[in-house]
Amino acid sequence: MSATNPMLEPRISKVTVHIGVGEGGDRLQQAERVLTLLTGGNPIRTLGKSTNRELKVREGAPIGCKVTLRDQSKMKKFLEDAFWVREKTIPAYNIDSQGNLSFGIADYTDFPEMKYDPDIGIFGMDINVVLERPGHRVSRRRRMKAKVAVPHHLTRVEGQSWFKDQFGLTLLEE
Repeated sequence: MSATNPMLEPRISKVTVHIGVGEGGDRLQQAERVLTLLTGGNPIRTLGKSTNRELKVREGAPIGCKVTLRDQSKMKKFLEDAFWVREKTIPAYNIDSQGNLSFGIADYTDFPEMKYDPDIGIFGMDINVVLERPGHRVSRRRRMKAKVAVPHHLTRVEGQSWFKDQFGLTLLEE
């Protein structure tokens, strides 16, 4: 990345933390409590998109919850804790072709200062980190929407090197 052009410097756009429960009710409320404890955000419920009789999921029924972090300081602190849980080691295939990172954590009690609560139980979660360069807002805004040029998109290699530099991650190759 170029030190002379700040528009080429990647940054984290958002971090999404998701817990899939598969059912509504008490377990979903406990998962929402876990997300509130970990992120400090207000979780929203995710709904089933289609009916699947084998999984007992109905269309429109709540099946999970998620929190989206957009504050830079909260994102950085949460990601440092999440990478600490994974011992700063992530498989390289968890970074997609646009430089975004997705990984999972098996138990929320692995986070620092989190203790097991028998009322809550054990919940794992999926964490998605969206990486982009400044200027991508033009593709999402309401007025004067435009496409982002291909050279301005991040590549997988750029995403990998950015995560190594910023968080000291070790990427395991296949």
